Amino acid sequence: MTIKEIAEKLGLQPLTALSERTVTGVYISDMVSDVIANAKAGNVLVTVQVHNNVIAAANLVDVAAIVVTRGRKPADDTLQLAEKAGIPVLFTELNSWQIASHLYEAGLR
Repeated sequence: MTIKEIAEKLGLQPLTALSERTVTGVYISDMVSDVIANAKAGNVLVTVQVHNNVIAAANLVDVAAIVVTRGRKPADDTLQLAEKAGIPVLFTELNSWQIASHLYEAGLR
């Protein structure tokens, strides 16, 4: 499943450009060090964090996209950094558990 397909299927609002990159899994964490240590390339990162360090960690690990939950939106400079790194950022009012459930139902593990 691609980032665009996930956004459409789950009703996620894109905050940056979407891609046709295939997603290989899901990783949920609000700790940057945990993302660096345990997320895998191609994962969708689900988090409430909206600062520049999340983009840096996602770029380091090569995540496919970031889904920001609980209605939190990154600042414009953070979104610009994500655009520069080629990391799609998506937004939802749902909490992390709810979006994880939807991703699981969509077939992502």
